[in-house]
Amino acid sequence: MDENTEEMNDGLENVFDQLNTETQGTPTIPEVLNLLPLRDAVIFPVLVAPIVVGREPYMRLISDSVRDGSRLIGIVTQRDPGTERPTPADVYPTGVVVTIRMMNRGRDTTQLLVQGIQRFHIQEILQEEPYLRARIKVCDEPAELTDEENLEVEALRRELAGTFTRIVELSNDMPDHFKEIEQVTPVGTMTDMIAAHAHLNTAEKAQILETLPLVERMRALHAMLLREAQIMELGASIHNQAAGEMSKAQREYYLREQLKVIHKELGEGDERGRDVEELRERLDAAQLPAEARKEADRELERMSRMAFGAPEYTVARTYLDLMASLPWAKSTDDNLDIPHVKEVLDDDHYGLEKIKDRLLEFLAVRKIKQERGEPVRQPILCFVGPPGVGKTSLGRSIARAMGREFYRLSLGGVRDEAEIRGHRRTYIGAMAGQIVTGLKRAGTNNPVFLLDEIDKLAHDHRGDPSSALLEALDPEQNTTFRDNYLDTPFDLSNVLFITTANGLDTIQGPLRDRMEIIELTGYTEQEKVAIARQHLVPKQLREHGLTTDQVTVTDEALYALVQGHTREAGVRSLERQVAAVCRKVTRSFAEGRTEPLTVTRATVEEYLGAPRFEFEELDDRTSIPGVATGLVWTPVGGDVIFIEAQKMEGSKTLQLTGQLGDVMQESAKAALSYIRANATELGLPANFWNETELHIHVPAGATPKDGPSAGVTMTTVMTSLLTGRRVKPRLAMTGEVTLTGRVLPVGGIKEKVLAAKRSGVTTVILPARNRKDLEEDIPAELRQGMTFHFAESVRDVLELALEPTNKARRIRVKASPEKPAAKPVPVPTAPLPEPLQQPSVPPARA
Repeated sequence: MDENTEEMNDGLENVFDQLNTETQGTPTIPEVLNLLPLRDAVIFPVLVAPIVVGREPYMRLISDSVRDGSRLIGIVTQRDPGTERPTPADVYPTGVVVTIRMMNRGRDTTQLLVQGIQRFHIQEILQEEPYLRARIKVCDEPAELTDEENLEVEALRRELAGTFTRIVELSNDMPDHFKEIEQVTPVGTMTDMIAAHAHLNTAEKAQILETLPLVERMRALHAMLLREAQIMELGASIHNQAAGEMSKAQREYYLREQLKVIHKELGEGDERGRDVEELRERLDAAQLPAEARKEADRELERMSRMAFGAPEYTVARTYLDLMASLPWAKSTDDNLDIPHVKEVLDDDHYGLEKIKDRLLEFLAVRKIKQERGEPVRQPILCFVGPPGVGKTSLGRSIARAMGREFYRLSLGGVRDEAEIRGHRRTYIGAMAGQIVTGLKRAGTNNPVFLLDEIDKLAHDHRGDPSSALLEALDPEQNTTFRDNYLDTPFDLSNVLFITTANGLDTIQGPLRDRMEIIELTGYTEQEKVAIARQHLVPKQLREHGLTTDQVTVTDEALYALVQGHTREAGVRSLERQVAAVCRKVTRSFAEGRTEPLTVTRATVEEYLGAPRFEFEELDDRTSIPGVATGLVWTPVGGDVIFIEAQKMEGSKTLQLTGQLGDVMQESAKAALSYIRANATELGLPANFWNETELHIHVPAGATPKDGPSAGVTMTTVMTSLLTGRRVKPRLAMTGEVTLTGRVLPVGGIKEKVLAAKRSGVTTVILPARNRKDLEEDIPAELRQGMTFHFAESVRDVLELALEPTNKARRIRVKASPEKPAAKPVPVPTAPLPEPLQQPSVPPARA
């Protein structure tokens, strides 16, 4: 047990050993005293008080003081009750000399009954271990007072006695004989007795003890008593107002309100008060705009009136915590040094020169407008391209180059509008939207905010997230973006939004209109090899515990991986194949290999087996009439498809299989109508359709196919079948046709040419109006070894795509019995547009 000043029972004196119950005058106080620190009590002169001593050093102090016969010790009070071994700095410098009147030794504690004698002030600490021992100076009582002071003392004496009597009447734990306090003399003793028994804290009692001038002491005590009386009267008022029949909840509310008032009057905050003050300080530091601060203050006021622990209290506190955590005024300084940004982009990404130039132009405009102090409102960039071409990493590189924070939000599968704009605070569990939450996590109001996979947004009965993004991604509106949860505007104009998508077809028109589309097409073989050499191989070597001193990967091996084991627009599959090779190498070193290893084409074939992709399929599939190779665009890059046609006896029937969409079905029907209308010019009987059934099939029927780029391929396939002329080897085509035979331009030229290059195509037929796309988007190294023809009409396509008539194996078509079979007419050999041809280089084979 520690020191305690709780009242002893009336019969406690019977169990004490009598030391000396006779007072033989005021004892002589020595200059040096042993000091006994009390944790949470103050002893005053003249008064008798019980003390329980439980700490071993102080039990020894009592024994030493009794053994030398003085029975005098100095009582001081600790500043912090939790200090176990107080030092001189841990106690108040003024204490009281007491004499030990009674003592009872127990097994673990010693109980004392002491009487205060006189105040003292510590002059010098002579000993700290095992207990404090000090040289003291006794504080004499004030000298004789003047007449004016006597009048003030008398007035204060009456006020003190009256106020203390009122406190006794309001208190339930003070005996009634305290009401006779006015009869105690002298005045100093009465003052000390009131201070000892009033409900004051330890620091206040210590202040009264240290105040030596009587008038000042009485004034200070009077002010404390007035405050205590007001608190008790207020408590009594609350009690009277809450009197009567009360439910359990009402009683809890009464006690809580009573505790709140008491803490408020004492200057101490309860837990709710601490929450309110903490949130107010955080809101001040966050520098909220005027409208947001008004909303926060209103909610803070509501919270201060709520019962602590109520569900509404938690909702309000969560809301205010978010408001205080948002970066309303916190931003990072932009580094718009254009050469530095270009250097970072070049370090992180190989190629993509047009994309980098556009990004540098974007940042250059931002730099100039910021230097002029003009508002910066630029379009939202949208990176569109197949997976693995570096859309997300471009956004991360922009953030690193500008010195901004980077935050990525994946929108794939998001179908609830509240995920974007937040929930309304009408129920427990409501949350802010992902945009506001992302800004909180980023910690600044101007991060690079990447909205990934914006084309994968869905919608259902819970709303349309695409529509919710319209305000956030509109530079004219996002200065006052209003989240449903915040219910106050937040300025998003400083945020650099970047979106990514694999395709634009599923993005709503209004949302697409708010973004500037930047297309990232696939990589060439040379670019893939360069990316693997600079980025993928070093990364995978580190992840597999290898070093460049142990492993060297040759360009020959990388070309083998690119050509024989991957068929994609990006480099993700290539990275997986590099990782597979690295795993094999790591295993060889783990099994005991010590000499360095050079990975060559032979090593790749040993580790990964035979190449998965070869070019022989292209020759095999088109070796007979009725099969042609088309070029198509897909969300994951360009690809080649084989379209097959077969002829049977029947009557005017066209079958289409391969899960073709409406647009491809219309292309097939338009191609057939053109062939029927121009049958004579194509060398076909005019009535061939009367007893003919055609079946057009696009393999891989489990995959849906659609798009306006298969018209010329459909026409070529049917013409090849009906005329018996094979399609030239390693030739592919793209374009749409009209009923009059015109070839219309199509999109995705770069992706389609890349797909043709990967598949071993050497000749490509494109619409004439796509010539500019080829010259602008396709680099010269990509066109190496390929020949490009540009067709304006179906006649041009057929002449370029089909083998000459003298090489073809003509298929006879049975003539109608009513009319003789029409004599075939050779296809005219009109001069064709000059092809755009590069030096021919044989394709590399795995």
